[in-house]
Amino acid sequence: MSEEKKRYQFFGRRRGKTLRRHHLQLMEELLPKLRVDLNNPMPVGEVRLEIGFGGGEHLAHQATLFPEVNFIGAEPFRNGVAKLLALIEEKAIGNIHIHDDDVRYLLEKLTPASLNRIYVLYPDPWPKKRHHERRIVNAETLMQFHTLLKPGGVFLFASDIDDYVEWTLREVREHGGFELMSNSTEPFENWFRTRYEAKAKREGRETRYLTLQRKSG
Repeated sequence: MSEEKKRYQFFGRRRGKTLRRHHLQLMEELLPKLRVDLNNPMPVGEVRLEIGFGGGEHLAHQATLFPEVNFIGAEPFRNGVAKLLALIEEKAIGNIHIHDDDVRYLLEKLTPASLNRIYVLYPDPWPKKRHHERRIVNAETLMQFHTLLKPGGVFLFASDIDDYVEWTLREVREHGGFELMSNSTEPFENWFRTRYEAKAKREGRETRYLTLQRKSG
């Protein structure tokens, strides 16, 4: 029997600098209340998922703008989770749920046709060719995105790495289940400028924003 194909992780490190005392407290006390239960992962109503939310700035902004929407944020990096928890506490946000592990565990548990929107913003580009299998956008995850999005739901992708943008467009074409609605240098509606975008601009890189709508068929 052949060996199961190795599942590369999409993310890099899980831990960064030592957390401040208050961040540690939030991780111990607030995170368990907001962590997604994989045995019952779906909140009710409209649900949007952000994969790899970094420091949580965009996710917190969207949740504040749309308090009637339930947001799920997936991020394995401990320091990023702590930053989001601090924003949730500061802004008294009550509509964010957190998955602080490999997003594939979550994708495998979510209900088909349950998501209105999926964000993948500035994902790790894994620029070396031998690491391309680690990119979050691939045939397997696009199949999951297509299954989990409602008909007409959208997958929003942003990157300042030209090769990754072309990679994503190619993978989407090969999948065939999404319609490219926009490929623009203009940010998405209700956009919050993240530190990753600011860094890209400082270093002279232009961000592309792709809007991909799930086809009904």
